[in-house]
Amino acid sequence: MLLRSWMGMLLAVGAAGGVAVGAQAQTKVPYVAFTAIVEHPALDDVRKGAIEELARRGFVDKQGLRTSFDSAQGLPANAAQIAAKLVGQKPDVIVAISTPSAQSVLAATKDLPIVFSAVTDPVAANLVRDAARPGGNITGVTDMAPVAEQVGLAQQLVPGLKRLGVIYNPGESNSVALVAVLRRATKAAGLELVESAANRSTDLSAAAERLVGKVEAIYLPTDNVLASGLEAVVAVTRQNRIPTVGDAAYVQRGVLLGSGFDYRELGVITGRMIADILKGGSPATMAVASSTNLDVALNVGEAKRIGFTVPPAVLARVKTRVE
Repeated sequence: MLLRSWMGMLLAVGAAGGVAVGAQAQTKVPYVAFTAIVEHPALDDVRKGAIEELARRGFVDKQGLRTSFDSAQGLPANAAQIAAKLVGQKPDVIVAISTPSAQSVLAATKDLPIVFSAVTDPVAANLVRDAARPGGNITGVTDMAPVAEQVGLAQQLVPGLKRLGVIYNPGESNSVALVAVLRRATKAAGLELVESAANRSTDLSAAAERLVGKVEAIYLPTDNVLASGLEAVVAVTRQNRIPTVGDAAYVQRGVLLGSGFDYRELGVITGRMIADILKGGSPATMAVASSTNLDVALNVGEAKRIGFTVPPAVLARVKTRVE
């Protein structure tokens, strides 16, 4: 009887242990898949900010959270392949950084939750019908530039400005939407807008050269082709002493004056949305978000390199200075 009793206890303990192990094996670690059309500092900061915010909200990477990252290397065909791969992996949330990546992922799934970020105009890009109430499986964060303010800065920077150049990729929907806003802003300001297209990063130097002698300043929008090869444009504008205005994130890389958002902060907002979805929230009811914290940045070193004197009215608005 004693032997049977001990055997019964051992079997019971073994069974209980098996249940515990089974339960542990069934515990699902959340999986968040990040993808971007290309790697450059602004988009990289979005991903970093999101991961940092997820950690603050209890989802620590490699400690109860699994993440992955895929770059399309600037190629829409790659973005489509990445989207198909990620849908097959069935992550809890797919985070698509940039408009082309978001469009590719949404085309691949209408079921898995998607959070986009660094998208200029999600309505024009056909990602959501209503930014206030998306209603589908996707929501996210927009980085629509403060275009009217940037045009005003260009006018303050170059008194008597008449012709403003712009370089952008006409094959990228977010860039097309932004330049449409720029056309309206320059028209309202009484300026002539001179456009120069660059479909690939290898086209950027030529696009910049086409504007030399035709404009008094060049506007550089939040365009992924431009952002991936910005230094090629800066080399031309520096050689020809042309002042440049664009996103604040570009100033660190040689653009003279910028206004815009902190992309790390946009990443933090993105991370909040991801965390809310991981906790049971639905993208359908999450309004598209953005930042209200604008920064005006000046590259003091670039002003010296091109021999440009920044007017006092502009200096008074600068929050961030880069030497």
